[in-house]
Amino acid sequence: MPFANDVDTSLHMNNGRYWTLMDLGRTDIMIRSGLWRPILKHGWVPVVGAGQIRFRRELKAFRTFTLETRILTWSESHVVMEHRLVSEARDGSSILNAIALVRAGLYDRREKGFVSMERLLGEIGLRAQAPAVAPEVEAFLRAEETLKRAA
Repeated sequence: MPFANDVDTSLHMNNGRYWTLMDLGRTDIMIRSGLWRPILKHGWVPVVGAGQIRFRRELKAFRTFTLETRILTWSESHVVMEHRLVSEARDGSSILNAIALVRAGLYDRREKGFVSMERLLGEIGLRAQAPAVAPEVEAFLRAEETLKRAA
């Protein structure tokens, strides 16, 4: 539920607060997966390199919501995650308030580079292939590369 400092002058959750809540979703995945142990052990730093959000419906003050976070795919050293903020309409149906894609990785300060997915997965005892890249993720990553070149 949005708190007083989360609400803007239109009495709905302000845009910046969505990103802050999505940080919590990524932290939750790191904790639930056990990844927090190697993060602390090796001094790795979670870094978001890119994000895109689409606001669908306002999240009004005092409305409860759920944050859904999932990993969609990964590359050599980064994951792409989806965050969804969902609330409930008066009739009980779901309302998608916002959806975002985020590209993030774990930075190893000692090695001065991002941790490979092979190493990261190995640290938590997993072996897996990256899921296929959906069209919206491909478009997001292309846009990120274009913006990176423009900077």
